[in-house]
Amino acid sequence: METIDINQALPQIRQLLELASQGTEIVITEHEQPIVKLVSLKTSSQRPPLFGSDQNIISISDDFDEPLEDFKDYT
Repeated sequence: METIDINQALPQIRQLLELASQGTEIVITEHEQPIVKLVSLKTSSQRPPLFGSDQNIISISDDFDEPLEDFKDYT
């Protein structure tokens, strides 16, 4: 991530936009406070996880829906 002051960013906005489109996050600041973050809107080539890809990794116990011992006084 790069940080640049707005006064320095304005004259080179085209170059900053090109960097952002290539994946570099750029934060533009004013008086040392962040005001804008430039990020690419291009979708990544990484595929989203497939449904069921966590099968056999995550398990839910058989008594998942049963009341908890600590709450028996309230049921």
